[in-house]
Amino acid sequence: MKSNQENTEFELRSLDAMCVNESQMEHKWYHKIKYLVVGILFGIVFVKAEIISWFRIQEMFRFQSFHMYGVIGSAVVVGVISVWLIRKFDIKTIYGESIQFHPKTFNKGQIYGGLIFGFGWAITGACPGPLFAQIGTGATVILMTLLSAIAGTWFYGLVREKLPH
Repeated sequence: MKSNQENTEFELRSLDAMCVNESQMEHKWYHKIKYLVVGILFGIVFVKAEIISWFRIQEMFRFQSFHMYGVIGSAVVVGVISVWLIRKFDIKTIYGESIQFHPKTFNKGQIYGGLIFGFGWAITGACPGPLFAQIGTGATVILMTLLSAIAGTWFYGLVREKLPH
């Protein structure tokens, strides 16, 4: 039986590993269409920029091309600047809600998870972002990667509480 302090520590570690949307707003179904449109546009950008190309991903892992490193580096820079601007100017969501950033704690499982993620990315030529864009371009073999990702996520959820912290 876990003590109250152990339960609280586990809950804090659990929150650290997931994104928490604390919004209490309810929206009509058609408000979600904007996410579909943005997703389609995002997929088009991925295709045009060759981010979903298996060959580009293999070039990256073989250190043969700067293309993917440039894309990833640009995304990191844009993310850093965006977070800095949100914090500096206390930018709110389009519905006026406050955006909060919670500190993250390091845990060695992140190293193992990152290695497994990287190996999977290198082997399949697909990370979760471009999966749907790859399927949308007709690369239906990627459906196996999608099913594997879903199975892996389900399995992690099943054993998460039994893993060392």
